[in-house]
Amino acid sequence: MKSSLGVYVMQVASTLTGMHPQTMRKYERAGFLLPSRHYSIRMYSDDDIARLKMIKHLVDDEGLNIAGVGLALKIRDRLLDMKEEVNSSSMVNRTKERFTALIDEMLDIIASS
Repeated sequence: MKSSLGVYVMQVASTLTGMHPQTMRKYERAGFLLPSRHYSIRMYSDDDIARLKMIKHLVDDEGLNIAGVGLALKIRDRLLDMKEEVNSSSMVNRTKERFTALIDEMLDIIASS
């Protein structure tokens, strides 16, 4: 399970993601992630690292600009919310499984190369 606690300082997160720290700051200013802070030091969680890697994929491999990345992340976040709603609903298991599979398929489209 991924951690939402900030455990990596910016330099380590930069190494893990292959991103320059300035690029990471740019994505934070754009509202794509919000690392926790310990005093004035940014602390990145495993979830933040995964999100940064996805952003890097969307920019480098898919050719999206900042606006495109923002839209893709909003869609992804909404799909994850929908998946949570479906899983907690009282739908018949077969219907629930089908909706979950469709949502997973759409998430894969956003995240895969």
